[in-house]
Amino acid sequence: MNSFSFHNIVINSDMKKQQILGYTIDDLKQVLKDLGEKPFRAEQIYTWIYKNNVHSFSDMQNISKHLRNLLNDNFTISCLKEEKKDQSKIDKTVKYLFKLDDGNLIESVYMRDGNRVTLCVSTMVGCPVKCPYCATGLMGLQRKLTTAEIVNQLLIINNSESKPITNIVFMGMGEPFLNYANSIKAAQIFNAPSGCEISARKITISTCGIIPAIIKYTDEGWKFKLAISLNGVNKFQRDILIPYNKKYPLEKLLDAVKYYTKKSGQRVTFEYILINDFNDSIDDAKEIRKMLRSIPCKLNIIPFNENSHVPFKAPSEKNLNRFLKILYKAPFAITVRRSKGPDIAAACGQLFSEYNKK
Repeated sequence: MNSFSFHNIVINSDMKKQQILGYTIDDLKQVLKDLGEKPFRAEQIYTWIYKNNVHSFSDMQNISKHLRNLLNDNFTISCLKEEKKDQSKIDKTVKYLFKLDDGNLIESVYMRDGNRVTLCVSTMVGCPVKCPYCATGLMGLQRKLTTAEIVNQLLIINNSESKPITNIVFMGMGEPFLNYANSIKAAQIFNAPSGCEISARKITISTCGIIPAIIKYTDEGWKFKLAISLNGVNKFQRDILIPYNKKYPLEKLLDAVKYYTKKSGQRVTFEYILINDFNDSIDDAKEIRKMLRSIPCKLNIIPFNENSHVPFKAPSEKNLNRFLKILYKAPFAITVRRSKGPDIAAACGQLFSEYNKK
């Protein structure tokens, strides 16, 4: 019986094939060593999968037939099945619905903006944070995605769309920092020069404020961009909009962010979902200006995207402009991010898949 061990996994012809997409180059080198093959082949395999986007080992023509057969006997390259895709009539945004091997469903969003093409990836089936403004939270957490399942979203969509993805945002279904190891490993694979080759500064990982993970992320020195969902200026607002604020309160979150900006030398992006008559007052704007003035940051104002799953309303243009006027002289960059694909429920906070395990 042909078998080898890799990270405590035994692979042989009598067992289910393992998913290769979750492996970094270093992982692949170890796999090849265990197979009795030369480690330098790892970079070739990596390039075939992530740069050339092949879905069959038989297409890897610059490696031996023996190794191709060995890989084919032990590994598989894809773990998602495209179930459906919808294209917005407003802005050509495309929302993909994928089925996982266990029958669970996730969504990903492909967005164009000139030469910039952004993919919003999911990291969980559902989400445990349960923010009431976000449709995904209503699903609860079904499970975390594997590294392979995160990465496969990009590979399938790049193969389907005419313009390749240039930017990645970890802002889809789930809280990336509650699936920390798999999210970071996926970002590494997206960034690897032998593979997808997406610049670290074009990869953004968003969190609602999981303080231990922010500290860990800072100490590990990752260069991917960090975004924080702020959404409220006080305990009352944050407790309602982001329930994890009760565990990781705003004051301590801001301390963690300051630690990040000081140690990394990078600015942070704050995301602020603007909700009608809840967090869009003049006083709220003044408090944001005061709260963030000493932090190297950018503030993204995101007018709330209404959907049938949650009760909140979008702010009026009058209230939005009033809010921005107060922030106008703030000592940090401010942008208004109009979400793409609202007509296909692909906008920020609208991703939702009925839990369906078949």
